[in-house]
Amino acid sequence: MFNQFRNKFPLTDEKWREYISYFNRIEVPAKTTLLEEGEVSKKLYIIEKGCIRVWFNNNGKDLTTQFFFENESVASIESFMKKLPSPTNIETIEPSVLWWIHKNDLDKILEEIKEIPELRDSLINKLFERTFDYMKYFVSFIKDSPVERYSNLIKERPQIILRVPQHYIASYLGITTVHLSRLKSKLLSKE
Repeated sequence: MFNQFRNKFPLTDEKWREYISYFNRIEVPAKTTLLEEGEVSKKLYIIEKGCIRVWFNNNGKDLTTQFFFENESVASIESFMKKLPSPTNIETIEPSVLWWIHKNDLDKILEEIKEIPELRDSLINKLFERTFDYMKYFVSFIKDSPVERYSNLIKERPQIILRVPQHYIASYLGITTVHLSRLKSKLLSKE
C-alpha cells in the first residue's frame, strides 16, 4: 500500500519504515461505521480499497457531504485536529481495506516532519485541497440547480456515479431519490 508513496517523501529508509509501522490494516464490510457523530475522532484512515461516505443526521434526515475512494485519506478533520466532538459520521459504502493511524502517532510524525519543507508543503496543499472541495460543494448548493450539480458530478467525479448507491447520491445532491430519478431521465432524453 505505502510503496506507491515512497518516492514522494524525502525520508531515510529507517524513518520511512518507522512511520509506516504506525499504520494498522483492517478489512471491514460495507456499512461499517468508523466514526459516529458526537464522538471525538482519534483515527485517520487511508483507503487501500473501497468507498467511504461522510454524513450527518439533520432532524432524522441523512445528509451525505463527501465521498472518498482509493488512496484518499479521511477523518473528521476538525474533530481529529482539535479534539472536538465530530459533527459527522464516517461509514464504508463498500467492503473496504483501510489503514488507520492513531492521532498520537500522527502528531509525532507531524512534529518530526514540520522542518522538512517538501513534506510540510505537501500536507498544507492536501488540507487546502480538501477545504477547496468543501467550498466548491457549499457554493454549488447556493448557486447551482440540482440538474447542474448532477451534471457537474458526472463530469468531475464519475466514480461516484459508478460506485455509490443512488440514495446516497441523492442525499449528497440535496434531493430525494425520486427527484434524482426524474433528473436522470430528463438528462437522458436530452442526449
